[in-house]
Amino acid sequence: MQWPAGEVSPLNIPAWRGFPLRARLRELFPERPVLVHNDGVALVAGEHWAGAGRGVRNLLAVTVSTGVGGGLVLGDRLFHGTSGNAGHIGHVVVDVDGPDCPCGGRGCVEALASGPRTVHRARAAGWAPPAGQPADGHTLAAAAAAGDEIARRELARAGTAVGAGLAASASLLDLEAAVVAGGFAQSGPIFWDALLAGFERHAGLAFVRRMRIGRSDDPAGVALRGAAAFVLAPERYGWPD
Repeated sequence: MQWPAGEVSPLNIPAWRGFPLRARLRELFPERPVLVHNDGVALVAGEHWAGAGRGVRNLLAVTVSTGVGGGLVLGDRLFHGTSGNAGHIGHVVVDVDGPDCPCGGRGCVEALASGPRTVHRARAAGWAPPAGQPADGHTLAAAAAAGDEIARRELARAGTAVGAGLAASASLLDLEAAVVAGGFAQSGPIFWDALLAGFERHAGLAFVRRMRIGRSDDPAGVALRGAAAFVLAPERYGWPD
């Protein structure tokens, strides 16, 4: 995304590459303030303002879904970085010999842990959904819960990758807490246990291990609250127009 101009180019929605979202919204709502940011940034703003990250000065929020994204609050304020992409944990490399990623890199968290990539990997290993059911993350998680070994292995691999990415982020940024949301992150204890184990395996330093990891209180709605925070609490979550 081009920030703060609000031109979006989501990797997983090719038809929206270079789409001038903010300009179009300002045409539709000329009397209203319009701010556009990454959904992972809205997630961390929502968690910090009115969610599981309340009271945390240095927070990472992560969404694991069709892609893997995130956002940062540092020093009790939303942190944008140079281009508005600070906190994008999905493109932290956790396996230098890992699979290609849609971003053009290799071995990123997203390449290993997103729902579609995990399903693709399971299907390549021989897993198939039951007749009449879609080959998606929900079906894969259900198969894993029912004991399918391929589904269990690939779901655990995804969780491990997220845990390793969290450890790397904590090491770089000295964070207090991380909150994990997103549809694929709701895949159950196999994913979550692997995430925590992956973090423990890669969190070698004491200050890294002190970072708390929790689940979102409202994974479906918290990013919408964050979008509201951009406008309603600009002293911490807004930016110059």
